[in-house]
Amino acid sequence: MFRFVHSEYLHALYAIPVCIVLFWLYQKNQKRLLSKFSNWKLRSVVFEDKSSYKPFIKFGILMLVFALLIMALANPQIGTRVEEVKQKGIDVYILLDVSLSMKAEDIKPNRLEKAKNEISNLIRKLKGDRMGLVVFSGDAYIQFPLTTDYSAANLFLSAADEKTVPEAGTAIAAAINLAAKSFDYTATTKKVIVVITDGEDHEGDVTSAVKDAVGKGVMLYAIGLGSPDGVPIPIYNGNQPAGYKTDKDGKTVLTKLDESILKEIATNGNGKYYRGSNYDDELDLIYKDLSSIEKNEYGSQRVTNYESRFYYFLFPAVFLLIIEFFIPEKKSRLFTKLARKLKIDKNV
Repeated sequence: MFRFVHSEYLHALYAIPVCIVLFWLYQKNQKRLLSKFSNWKLRSVVFEDKSSYKPFIKFGILMLVFALLIMALANPQIGTRVEEVKQKGIDVYILLDVSLSMKAEDIKPNRLEKAKNEISNLIRKLKGDRMGLVVFSGDAYIQFPLTTDYSAANLFLSAADEKTVPEAGTAIAAAINLAAKSFDYTATTKKVIVVITDGEDHEGDVTSAVKDAVGKGVMLYAIGLGSPDGVPIPIYNGNQPAGYKTDKDGKTVLTKLDESILKEIATNGNGKYYRGSNYDDELDLIYKDLSSIEKNEYGSQRVTNYESRFYYFLFPAVFLLIIEFFIPEKKSRLFTKLARKLKIDKNV
């Protein structure tokens, strides 16, 4: 198997035909200027030692050197062998509250963005662990299932916002049930659920949902975001503030952190509860705690081992560059002598 590690560098090869055209135009312009300066017979005397073909040889070598260096920079690799690699880790489902109350700005920039930043930081640190994301408001949906494709996970995470789930509310129980049902129980991996929410206006029987998940061997952690005192929910018109959310009577709605339900989830779920703040990364604290859990095998993957072969292109490039350096633009003495001799013989 063959591949280029940095195939994007190969786009630089498009510069070669451009350089060829520019070189041709330059040579053509030189001839035009010389023709104005003198006739052909005078040029043959004044520029007797100047080679007419060596500039083309030198230019051709430089273009070849450029192409070889680009190929070397792209780092070509050859697959030497295929190995069976065991995949080990834990399975983590993060339940992200995307209800409108998560737009409150008692945590900067707001509760939802704070949670997304922590999840994104966690994704960058994962090594072999599978992670999935459930978004919930009045109902719960899987944003992406358990995966080790962390790039795709970040992409789907960035798309999650308060419009992802159209139903209003905070259905924590539905989110826990959905995540617990979505684990692969044929694998012996440790299974963890992390709930990130302000815990307000929860719907359904959270206690039963936690009990069912624990019965399946799932651990539950919880992160509470917001202020227990309550803050208003800002409304924006585009990027411009347009006031605060109000109820049917026109009074400003205050959203409060409900820690009691989150502490209950963590306690009954054999996990821990963390109160969110502007300064700490609570999800990172949970991950450090989870890192102590023994990681079990959940599958295997065939991986091809590659070895770099950039020197196949680098060494010829250096060699050709040295050759180009020692090629003079003047005619060689031997060629000049032969040309003069042939001219004399012809005149005789």
